[in-house]
Amino acid sequence: MNDRQIDERRGALYLSSDRGRLDLDAVLAMLHDSHWGGGVTRDVLERAVENSLCLGVYHGDRQVAFARAVTDLATYAYLTDVIVAQDARGQGIGSWMVDALLRHPDLQGLRRIALLTRDARTLYEKFGFTTDPPRSTYMELRKAI
Repeated sequence: MNDRQIDERRGALYLSSDRGRLDLDAVLAMLHDSHWGGGVTRDVLERAVENSLCLGVYHGDRQVAFARAVTDLATYAYLTDVIVAQDARGQGIGSWMVDALLRHPDLQGLRRIALLTRDARTLYEKFGFTTDPPRSTYMELRKAI
């Protein structure tokens, strides 16, 4: 990935796209606490991080949030694993990460940015995401893991 670094501060919180700073154990714990990431293993997470544009949010040395974009850096990105630790929710961290990803230099000029959500529609709608794709039909191939 051509990961041009993003580093931002909001009070005591620090957002960074530096993959080397990620605490994968903390990310894995947050994902295991979610309805979608409970089956993710450490090796799968390591490969996903290696092949994605990632953000972490930190309070001191503790990672409190994570998000990533799977992208070809030319036409398409898929936002996924946007997660905030239970005790850090309600501070706008999820919105901050989505905003930072959408502003990331490597994601500018893309034709489409997609995501799937079961319970965070209002978060994404305020950034212009919609459930009404023009003249297209969503399809997927699911494989048991």
